[in-house]
Amino acid sequence: MFPRAYEPIETHLQPNKALVIYGPRRVGKTTLLQNFLKQTRLKYKLDSGDNIRTQQILSSQDFGQILAYVEGYELLAIDEAQNIPNVGMGLKIIVDQIPGIRVVVTGSSSFELAGQVGEPLTGRKHTLTLYPLAQQELLSTYNQFELKEKLVDFLIFGSYPEVITASTRQARIETLTEIANSYLLKDILSFERIKNSRTLLDLLKLLAFQMGSEVSLTELGTQIGVDIKTIQRYLDLLEKAFVIVRLGGFGRNLRQEVTSKSKIYFLDNGIRNALIAQFNSPDQRNDLGQLWKNFMIMERLKHRTYQSIYANVYFWRTYDQQEVDLVEERDGKLFGYEFKWSQNKAVRPPKNWGSAYPNSEFGVINPGNYQDFIFPK
Repeated sequence: MFPRAYEPIETHLQPNKALVIYGPRRVGKTTLLQNFLKQTRLKYKLDSGDNIRTQQILSSQDFGQILAYVEGYELLAIDEAQNIPNVGMGLKIIVDQIPGIRVVVTGSSSFELAGQVGEPLTGRKHTLTLYPLAQQELLSTYNQFELKEKLVDFLIFGSYPEVITASTRQARIETLTEIANSYLLKDILSFERIKNSRTLLDLLKLLAFQMGSEVSLTELGTQIGVDIKTIQRYLDLLEKAFVIVRLGGFGRNLRQEVTSKSKIYFLDNGIRNALIAQFNSPDQRNDLGQLWKNFMIMERLKHRTYQSIYANVYFWRTYDQQEVDLVEERDGKLFGYEFKWSQNKAVRPPKNWGSAYPNSEFGVINPGNYQDFIFPK
């Protein structure tokens, strides 16, 4: 497998704190944990949240039972910990009561959806978010030239580990279809408030066709027959479940700036294409510009996360259609980026962008220069 950005994860472990590794299903969290345990010298206990007995013990809040469960170990590792009810309280007892203990748990998005580890472990945890493979992680296997040669594959099939290692085009399609149908919404649908998976899938398909465009909640609701509050709730759940990413509009100086709408992107291009069953080759597509923009915004998200670059992110548009695809607000400065698949014509900064934000920077990212944008300097 490909080395991940967080390896070695022992550098993120601290005594009497829980290391929480979470993210979408099937991105390699279990593999990351297993690779660490193969190398650690700590005496460890590995367990799974699927184990019913483990669920009973760690959700019991019984000090005697929980402390006996980890007695004699220096490290507790739990995979799929989101399946343990109230796991945060059980972990809090362990890190508070056992001097020097180290804890690492992996979990999918329902950690976040259920708020299971947030409040109980306030000040007692460190969180790492693992995404589908980033281009920078693939540098250990491919050089930059080879990655550029495979660029169209990433645009169409995305970056899930199983997809990248699949040996044939058909195997990639089958793997993506399985992830989209069997795993993508599993955490969301486990919550009793979500009764109709068909409505959620219909919404996702609409979003897939509108990827990178501003979305109207009223229009979405009308098309699938639900009210705006339901649409808002579904979008929030889809974002917390690592299916979509929303960008809000940036505005500070101009009355004509659009700030009330959001643009929707998908965490992975392959998942987006699987939802609408479109795996055509580039010469048979009319959405390469959309795929390029989505790919770049997600790779930049991974880059910021893995390089600890802290920024507020937006899009920028005025009512007269001047636009910047991505705005990063970091270190007190604005950085605007436009993503263009075609390299045939020069792109200048929008006039109002330069006049409203004279100290900002602006760059055009295309297939010729994108690696400088997403690889660590």
